[in-house]
Amino acid sequence: MTPADIPATEILVTADCWHRESGAESAIHRAVEAAAAMVDADTAGAELAIMLTDDAGIRTLNKNWRGIDKPTNVLSFPALQPEGAKDDDDAPRMLGDIAIAYETTRSEADTEHKPFDHHLSHLAVHGFLHLVGYDHENDDDAEIMEGLERDILAQLGIPDPYAHDDQVT
Repeated sequence: MTPADIPATEILVTADCWHRESGAESAIHRAVEAAAAMVDADTAGAELAIMLTDDAGIRTLNKNWRGIDKPTNVLSFPALQPEGAKDDDDAPRMLGDIAIAYETTRSEADTEHKPFDHHLSHLAVHGFLHLVGYDHENDDDAEIMEGLERDILAQLGIPDPYAHDDQVT
């Protein structure tokens, strides 16, 4: 994979609580790069944005977009892709946006006795896979997506996130 194949990833920190995690942004960049290298999706020249928010911010997004009035760990918003061939003069193709909530991510990592950066990497990979078309709405799709998450995280030296968990994060 060449640097041109890696999607440009902009990280927006919208909640001060993320400043406690000095390695968060580099963990996310590594996770996205590893995921892009292992998926069968055209990510060359593409862009995505990841918002690091707090539980209040993600709760608002969850309520507005999914009708669920509670915080969650990660939300993905795949971008609609334009029809037709891409012109070389067009702007970069947007994969979509990911939002990750600090307090929920921290709480889950602590409860599951996982290093914060491992759990954050998992959530970044999970969100990225949603942007490129993977889902876990049924058992077969969940098995495919979780298997890919395991493989990507293994490339990063991160243990199986589902080893002691029967639910999708």
